[in-house]
Amino acid sequence: MAKNKTTETTLNVNDFIDQLTDPVKKEDSSKLIAIMKNQTGFEAKLWGSSIIGFGSYHYKYESGHEGDAPLIGFSPRSSAISLYLACGFKEREDLLKQLGKYKTGKSCIYIKRLSDIDSVVLTKMIDLSFSYSKGLHPEAAP
Repeated sequence: MAKNKTTETTLNVNDFIDQLTDPVKKEDSSKLIAIMKNQTGFEAKLWGSSIIGFGSYHYKYESGHEGDAPLIGFSPRSSAISLYLACGFKEREDLLKQLGKYKTGKSCIYIKRLSDIDSVVLTKMIDLSFSYSKGLHPEAAP
């Protein structure tokens, strides 16, 4: 079975943020870290080469594939900031309507910059997503 590429690392999150060349992404990343840390109580950890995650849980699929993943997180990619929030909490669709300018993929929310969205709505989404994920994975670790 193939090894997971996205695993928790011991790399320094601040060093990762410092190497970002886009000043807006750098500032937005620092703000997102502060919001997510405040909402979760967990420290930011670097997952793989570019995902900043908070908390972790273990998953195992029926296929036998298993691994660990952050409960919530984000990645400051070149084209957009990818927000990794749970899809299953009931208020998600209503909050997305209030969020502002964004796109969605299979399970990610993509934003160009924090100034494009409502930070109060985002904070509520982070809180609800984290609570939902923590409820699914009560064994989750910091």
